[in-house]
Amino acid sequence: MFNFRTKRPASTSKALIGIGAFATSIGKMIGGRVGDGITGFGLAHVVLGTLDMFRPSVRFR
Repeated sequence: MFNFRTKRPASTSKALIGIGAFATSIGKMIGGRVGDGITGFGLAHVVLGTLDMFRPSVRFR
């Protein structure tokens, strides 16, 4: 039986950090109030992805 919990949590965190970095760069390019909002959204993803990397993972066997 396939276990959906076998995926490494670090890969999910790295993807979240990558999305945050992309959104931050887009927000910086747009500028203005909308760009500031997009930049904040991206930075929040970077912070949450970094915190997720240090959270203990739960593995089911």
